[in-house]
Amino acid sequence: MTQITIYIDDETGARTRAAAQAAGVSLSRWIGTVLRSRVGSAWPADVAALEGSWKRRDDAPEHDAPAGTDLPREPL
Repeated sequence: MTQITIYIDDETGARTRAAAQAAGVSLSRWIGTVLRSRVGSAWPADVAALEGSWKRRDDAPEHDAPAGTDLPREPL
């Protein structure tokens, strides 16, 4: 887990601690949640811009074939 040191003004610190307490979580968890919501797992803009740029290949029906039967598992 990464540790980050930040410096914020006293009012922002107090409001942040109050928000974490109101949410019933630690300050670190609250800040982590806020950061994830801002930088989360979204695709970068240049990758997202590629959406829909590839046409479907109708000449490759094997991609649409149903999956076969699974093989039996080996005993552990």
